[in-house]
Amino acid sequence: MFYEFGPSGMKLIDERNIDPERITAGYITLSRLKDCYRKFGFSKATLDQCQEERRYFRSSIAVYEDYCFSTITVTDAKHPQDDEDCVAVYVKKNFFLVVDVYDRDMSTSTNFKSALNRYPASTVSLERLVYAFLDSIIARDNRVLEDLEFNIHKLEESIFEGEVEEDFNRALLGYKTDLLYLRNYYVQFMDIAQELLNNENDLFAEAGLLYFRIFRDKAERLMQNVTMLGDNVLQLREAYQSTLDVNLNNTMKVLTVISSIFMPLTLITGWFGMNFVNMPMLKWQYGIPAVLALSAAVVVFMIVYMKKKKWW
Repeated sequence: MFYEFGPSGMKLIDERNIDPERITAGYITLSRLKDCYRKFGFSKATLDQCQEERRYFRSSIAVYEDYCFSTITVTDAKHPQDDEDCVAVYVKKNFFLVVDVYDRDMSTSTNFKSALNRYPASTVSLERLVYAFLDSIIARDNRVLEDLEFNIHKLEESIFEGEVEEDFNRALLGYKTDLLYLRNYYVQFMDIAQELLNNENDLFAEAGLLYFRIFRDKAERLMQNVTMLGDNVLQLREAYQSTLDVNLNNTMKVLTVISSIFMPLTLITGWFGMNFVNMPMLKWQYGIPAVLALSAAVVVFMIVYMKKKKWW
């Protein structure tokens, strides 16, 4: 589908009737691109790139003499480790084309329609169209990152309240991986925005470059938020490890106190357990009560001594 913008508004047109003097936006599938890329003057290398199976977040714009091309990996910020969508964009003079390479949730189509209706048709420019489409992809990510920040804060509270769940480390690893994906995701948009700002082939009006600068700043803020959350996760892990160390120290402290109390008793029982003929008190009728009293006195002394030294 192709839409033409003019003083009379936006209208649906056939691709054979595209007027190079009017702003036109198109949305086609990858299979349709195979049939018409030559007609629009696009390189076969761009088609081959669209068909690559492996996707990377850090992609940049390929700048040709009269158009720009880029593939964009689009992920759901709520579930960044799920399968990504892929969309390709072509930008020519007065012409913006979106290619649906892979769209599992129809988000590409939704974002394209949102971009078409963002500005009044009479005021639409090529720069505004490109900006509106790119911005619609990340428009809702601020809320997702805010929810993620609250979830990480809840994990922090569970540490200090001593209510850490068994899968705490797994949850931390999941957040760390998600944030790594998201960081590369937003860096991708920063790179694309910078390439558009460079305007190497003079496709854009100087005044319209402001929109790409705005988009770059938005992507950069999202990336900085992700970096901050990554630092929080790292600090959270250190706090959790510190809590484990404190608990281990407390446990060792208790075991040390118990061992210190029973070591003299072990010495006493070992001493009187040697059945030599001339062992003192061996045949004394009060020998057992005496040893018991001595043991009790030692235990009391050790407890009082440790209390006084504040060992426990």
